[in-house]
Amino acid sequence: MKHYLAIDIGASSGRHIVGWREDGKIKTDEVYRFPNGVKEENGHLVWNVEDLLSNVVTGIDAALQAYPAIESLSIDTWGVDYVLLNGEQEMWPVYAYRDNRTEKVISKVHEKIPFSQLYRRTGCQFQPFNTIYQLYADKESGRLECATDMLMMPEYLMWKLCGVKAREYTNATTMGMVNAQTGGLDIKIAETLGYPKTLFPELQKPGTVIGTYKGIRVVLCATHDTGSAVEGLPMEGNYPYISSGTWSLLGVKTPKPITDDASQNANYSNEGGVGYNRYQKNIMGMWLVNELQRELCPEMQFSQIVELAERSTCTAIVDANAPEFLAPKSMKAVFDQATNFSLHTVGDYFCCAYRSLAVSYQQAIAELERNTGSTYEKLYIVGGGAKNTFLNRLTEETTGKQVVALPIEATALGNLKIQMEEN
Repeated sequence: MKHYLAIDIGASSGRHIVGWREDGKIKTDEVYRFPNGVKEENGHLVWNVEDLLSNVVTGIDAALQAYPAIESLSIDTWGVDYVLLNGEQEMWPVYAYRDNRTEKVISKVHEKIPFSQLYRRTGCQFQPFNTIYQLYADKESGRLECATDMLMMPEYLMWKLCGVKAREYTNATTMGMVNAQTGGLDIKIAETLGYPKTLFPELQKPGTVIGTYKGIRVVLCATHDTGSAVEGLPMEGNYPYISSGTWSLLGVKTPKPITDDASQNANYSNEGGVGYNRYQKNIMGMWLVNELQRELCPEMQFSQIVELAERSTCTAIVDANAPEFLAPKSMKAVFDQATNFSLHTVGDYFCCAYRSLAVSYQQAIAELERNTGSTYEKLYIVGGGAKNTFLNRLTEETTGKQVVALPIEATALGNLKIQMEEN
């Protein structure tokens, strides 16, 4: 029996999951888990990448102890963030996407290339933290003058394991710089913005073997975690999905990117899949709930929080995608302002958050159906949020869709599936 290792790292935690095929299904065993999160350094939000790498290595050792023969491994993480290199040397810090350093440069990027033109070329939705804007902040600070390479987070971690610098397609599509028609990095965008061409070599597809680590082959999965999550969905037919974690990624598979005005106005993105396009939208997701919990009731389990939310009679709704929710110093204060101080109990805050997410899902699905010209009966939900029966019920009531909640490690399953298909 062959064993494979998926290393799935999210914004709040990472996990090492060993998988194998048995009776026609992928079976899994979580062998290591570790916390992750941004830290504040010199007034900026950054990632502790050295700690991430240490945990990646420790988890691989734990996997080898439990399963001495592992065929291959791969790493997926969130998108948009990257490590700049000067030769073989990292350029610290590694900024986190929730940092506000792009605020002053977005308008400068759009002066050089209007967003409507960017969208037509890339199909990438506007997010203030997209790589294209982060790089411009690096350019203005002088950091790009010394940069010879740029590796997205999972690419960097795999380079540290096997010594090979690879650039994987699905994660690259989160940058806002991949041409929607060619599937390659759009060098004209880089030239117009004055970015070094050396940062943008040819992209490689999921399934590519790039090296070895301790006798284990290192393989590119769909290294953007949502790309792997969609690949891991046990879906019959093609229906909208929500990959529900820190972010809620709501979308559907399409044969090719959709970059028309309606999609731009709805702020839908086109991101790479394994042989298909992911037409999807970022929604703030469980970040709202996680931050409220951290501030209001850190000692409470989420099962207790959901119970309080269910008992609340609150009907207030906020715009879950409003920019003020992205990285506030106080999530409670933002909810207070947005609801005109109408929330009174802990349950009210969480009820408001869950109801607001359900409404944002309904709005996004309505846009999706208009823009694709298709109507869907079902909505698949995977990830940590799929375990929340209250939010699932609200989503079903609000959207009018049959919710199929799959509380599975879909990202790890997709990561493993891609590895297994190479054997």
